[in-house]
Amino acid sequence: MVTRCSWANGSPSLQHYHDTEWGRPVHDNRQLFELLCMETYQAGLSWQTVLNKRAAFHRAFADYDLAQVAVMTPTDLERLRHDESIIRNRLKLAATVTNAQVILHWPAGSDFSTWLWAFVGGRPIRHHWTQTDQIPPTTDLAQHISREMKKRGFKFVGPTTVYSFLQAAGLVNDHLISCDWAPENQRAN
Repeated sequence: MVTRCSWANGSPSLQHYHDTEWGRPVHDNRQLFELLCMETYQAGLSWQTVLNKRAAFHRAFADYDLAQVAVMTPTDLERLRHDESIIRNRLKLAATVTNAQVILHWPAGSDFSTWLWAFVGGRPIRHHWTQTDQIPPTTDLAQHISREMKKRGFKFVGPTTVYSFLQAAGLVNDHLISCDWAPENQRAN
């Protein structure tokens, strides 16, 4: 029998996301951008809603190609506001373009991934939660990164969104200790 974090048991798509992506370290800027966007879209909605619209977001944002998203125009965003297959919040859509521009035009000598992973010393932070209700909605680290991201021009990156992003991208590993995907329980899944 498979034991997962309790939030992942609601649907096959949640299970798949939990089992194959959530908490696994991501260093690729395009993948980090996608995860940041997904967390942005999720704000105020259920994670299931975001997963249900994930394929449509890939189509809408050219598979999260940073260069293509960064040059999207207000006309492009208005077209997306009428696309019922995605989450059509004007501010979230605009944040997607702005955030692509920030990552794409990162100062020379570094990149977004390197900058982000430096906050955790290049290694995931492992918490040892026994119950979902122990996991905080944000942390001091997420609050700090949120402030730093805002200074760089990112939009829609409040501390709760940032903490969820850190979890999704594997900078923070919040698999419950009873979960088969917790590092201490890893086996062939």
